[in-house]
Amino acid sequence: MFHPTTKEIMLTIQNLSYIHPNKDCLFSNINLTLNANDQVALIGSNGTGKSTLLKIIAGQLQPSDGSLIADTNAYYIPQIFGQYNHLTIAEAMGVDRKLNALHEILNGNVSEVNYDILNDDWTIEKRCRNALAHWLLSEFDLSQKMDTLSGGQKTKVFLAGIFLHNPQLVLLDEPSNHLDDSGRQLLYDYIQSTNATLLIVSHDRKLLNLVDRICELSRQGINTYGGNYDFYTEQKRIEEAALNEDIQDKEKALRKAKEKERETIERQQRLDSRGKKKQLKSGVSRIMMNTLRNNAENSTAKLKSVHNEKTGNIMQELQDLRASVSEIDQMKFGFDNSALHKGKNLFVATDINFRYENQSYLWKSKLNIQIVSGERIAIKGPNGSGKTTLIQVVLGNLHPQTGKVFIADSKSVYIDQDYSLVNNKITVYDQTQQFNTTGLQEHEVKIRLNRFLFSQEQWGKSCGALSGGERMRLALCCLSIGYRSPDMIILDEPTNNLDIQNIEILTNAINDYQGTLIVISHDESFLNEINITRTIVL
Repeated sequence: MFHPTTKEIMLTIQNLSYIHPNKDCLFSNINLTLNANDQVALIGSNGTGKSTLLKIIAGQLQPSDGSLIADTNAYYIPQIFGQYNHLTIAEAMGVDRKLNALHEILNGNVSEVNYDILNDDWTIEKRCRNALAHWLLSEFDLSQKMDTLSGGQKTKVFLAGIFLHNPQLVLLDEPSNHLDDSGRQLLYDYIQSTNATLLIVSHDRKLLNLVDRICELSRQGINTYGGNYDFYTEQKRIEEAALNEDIQDKEKALRKAKEKERETIERQQRLDSRGKKKQLKSGVSRIMMNTLRNNAENSTAKLKSVHNEKTGNIMQELQDLRASVSEIDQMKFGFDNSALHKGKNLFVATDINFRYENQSYLWKSKLNIQIVSGERIAIKGPNGSGKTTLIQVVLGNLHPQTGKVFIADSKSVYIDQDYSLVNNKITVYDQTQQFNTTGLQEHEVKIRLNRFLFSQEQWGKSCGALSGGERMRLALCCLSIGYRSPDMIILDEPTNNLDIQNIEILTNAINDYQGTLIVISHDESFLNEINITRTIVL
């Protein structure tokens, strides 16, 4: 008789909780099991604790409560924010001690300590170079400092470390964020070919379609969906359809309950009125009349109380259901159209090239580019190909050393991945007022803030305390408040620091905008959804 073998459990999380040092509870009583060879994506809104959970599994943070049992040490690839700039490449890969021991032995220091550290790994230096070469980093020296690398190159260093340590459990926190197209493809190839157990935090939908399970972390815990991202979105669509049906049913029940309340009270009042007339005809005494009137009033009050309780319960249920509706469905953008007619020349570059001081020219051949109003353009190219530099030339902030440039008189807005047009030093309300060029009254500005999901409690909040998604929504709110929409919006890696829900909000907003759009992005799903009409490849 055949007995299927059970998969080896790599990681078990039971009733895990984490409370911030400021006493805020990030998540509580979450449960998760990873089996050998599982490839699981952890998704959820910004601020739900995805990165914190990875750090707990990696041993960098301690949970406040609950248990975590791992069958093996995890190899952790963090989000890159410049926090490893002080390390060398070898240190970041975790092989610096082995390399030092190897060089010491080769130089004649054959101590037992060096042999123990090396652990017979005589090919470590060659394997390091092979790993770096695989991730397109062959030009870098192992002793080179991480601060000389771009964000994508730093991520590749940590990815190269996987090949050196061969871990059974790998934790990846937004691994494709800073990678160019070639780097992303190498990452996708690794995910499809590895036998390691993977737990990945990501908003890269192409990557999310490579995994076999989606786990959604929210305030309610972890919900598991047994399939890739497309399967997850279909299940969510079914859930949302059921939610909307529940809302409609509750709205219908509320209308019926209120109608029933009105009819019952009117009937009671008619009965009370008839009774009063009969009592007057029969000559009932004043004292008795007062008693009967009080009884009637008490009876009506009791009826109202019963019905109020019933309608109140239905209203609370309806409110809870409405609170579950996606924020995307609650938002209204209302961008004005650009005043420019379609086809007007906004930017024309003839035989341009650019170089920074003491460096060679960025582009192998001179660029000839024309941008006309109404276009939706993607600028693509590997890391270091000069995409952001070209944008700065388009904006007139940089001037090429060769060729000619024409820039039309138009209104352009540049939005980078950190949404830096939002001033960290002022409040949310003051930020919107800086874009209030038409003198909208205070209540009108606050209506716009509500429309972009900023409640009254957040109007006085410092912009510096906003999450990536909140900064994005505030930037969109500011654009909607201006005198008119900009003629051109330029987005530089706009989805890098956003969760999936906020990417959808941004996508809907951009599709509501009718002006000229220029986007630098490696997110193929995003580019497809915002209806790019032309691509400039550097």
